[in-house]
Amino acid sequence: MNMATHSPSNLDVGLTWRNSFAQLGGDFYTCLSPQPLPAPYWVGRSRSLASELGLHESWLASAELLEAVSGNRPIAGTQALASVYSGHQFGMWAGQLGDGRAILLGETSSGLEVQLKGAGRTPYSRMGDGRAVLRSSIREFLCSEAMQGLGIPTSRALCVTGSDAPIRRETIETAAVVTRTAPSFVRFGHFEHFSHREQPVQLKALADYVIDRFYPECRTGDKFAGNPYAALLEAVNERTAEMVAQWQAVGFCHGVMNTDNMSILGLTIDYGPFQFLDAFNPGHICNHSDEQGRYAFNKQPNIAYWNLFCLGQALLPLIGEQELAIAALESYKSVFPAALEKLMRAKLGLVDGYGDTAADDRVLIEDILKLLAKDRVDYTIFWRRLSHSSSGTNTQSVRDLFLDRTAADAWLLRYSERLAHIPRGLAADLMLKTNPKFVLRNHLGEQAIKAAKLKDFSQVDTLLTLLESPFDEHPGFDEFADFPPDWAASIEISCSS
Repeated sequence: MNMATHSPSNLDVGLTWRNSFAQLGGDFYTCLSPQPLPAPYWVGRSRSLASELGLHESWLASAELLEAVSGNRPIAGTQALASVYSGHQFGMWAGQLGDGRAILLGETSSGLEVQLKGAGRTPYSRMGDGRAVLRSSIREFLCSEAMQGLGIPTSRALCVTGSDAPIRRETIETAAVVTRTAPSFVRFGHFEHFSHREQPVQLKALADYVIDRFYPECRTGDKFAGNPYAALLEAVNERTAEMVAQWQAVGFCHGVMNTDNMSILGLTIDYGPFQFLDAFNPGHICNHSDEQGRYAFNKQPNIAYWNLFCLGQALLPLIGEQELAIAALESYKSVFPAALEKLMRAKLGLVDGYGDTAADDRVLIEDILKLLAKDRVDYTIFWRRLSHSSSGTNTQSVRDLFLDRTAADAWLLRYSERLAHIPRGLAADLMLKTNPKFVLRNHLGEQAIKAAKLKDFSQVDTLLTLLESPFDEHPGFDEFADFPPDWAASIEISCSS
């Protein structure tokens, strides 16, 4: 297979490229070029990510880069490819999948891989057109940068470019390409693919690649008697547990936690039918395609563990002993609840070393979540108002969120007695840095998409600014942190994109 880089006459954006994934060999991918996007235009750009990549500010506004990230001009030094993987979708084995519309360009000297999502058909498109639509591309762009702003492990998005080229989904929409980055886009499904096909050589090569590049400590530990593959499973297991704990604490629903959408690095990837909770409903299903509610908000922790079990099965030929694989997954049962409890205590401003025991704090957390669920209280607004009330202001605004004022008052009294043991400024500062004012609510995304369809990208820019620093007050933009309108409850988000 010819892996020669593009000729020096092609576009050079001033970045140094390599493609370590390509070194795994042709069993892992197909080399191909992105398909051109007709008459592209800018939709949104992340200057913070551009800076991290080392991309000069002048390039971010250039026509040359616009053409490059739309798939119209090759970038010197890149080795474009689409990778193959398999996976379980909605709990059922789906067989071979792969990058059906994502094309990996390579990785920059910053260590980030760069993909073009929506760049055209690949051998893994499964009868699809390999394109992404403007709607889903804006959602992924904004949400990946929103998660970064929240401090949650995630892939990121450099930019979105659009085109008036028609794309058929449920209706006729327009095309777009998201340029997204991550240290790696290797998924659980990559391992499942080679394990299911009984290709131990390729399975080992992939595991060694991931260990050597991202988990070198797995070769030096002695917990699993020098078995680096069991150590890898445990490390992925614990990263995943911590990531999902962050989802639950902030009220994030992924919506489609198939094994092919699970990152081997514990990153949030593949933003499809996601949602940040409005009213707190533990059983909320954000994916209209999820008719059985498999990926409901309160099921996400157990689904993550189920997916990890699938990864463990895939790695079993390398681990060798089922008991070792089971042992490698055991820590999920302690890491996840410990991580979630720590996050929830921070949301309440409960600083270690002051006052009640952990057991008492746990009851305080459980009780407020029950009250929020009972009255369907807006999740983000409650925590932000509580953050301000901890400094002695706006206590009435918290109480006003509840229908059952008696129960709310009783809890607030217990909470105030607990806070009395903590320096007030210390608790308030922790809470305001933990409980965001701004999240990417569905209706905000819908409004930005509606305007973008009319070539007005100002709302995309505004949301990006707010979501990059969601804990700041941003005076003058309170409407973006307000209650959702009534029509927001009727928004349906599905796997279609």
